[in-house]
Amino acid sequence: MISLFKKVLFCFILNSALFLLLIIGIQNSTNRSKVKLITGDTITLPIGFIVGMSFISGSISGSLLTLNYGNRKEKIKEQ
Repeated sequence: MISLFKKVLFCFILNSALFLLLIIGIQNSTNRSKVKLITGDTITLPIGFIVGMSFISGSISGSLLTLNYGNRKEKIKEQ
């Protein structure tokens, strides 16, 4: 349980730091684009922000998937 908490805390801190660096680094970006969604378009956002948020969301989802996999692996070893 402590190990699970440490992994979640590490994921949260790492991705928060990446988000802050993204916000600081994107301040002078001039290239902007819209993201086309199913229901419509978003506002114009810097391309670096779109790519950075995609990376951060992938990092979060990947770390959450491995947390679930680690729990299953430990349960199999116990049996």
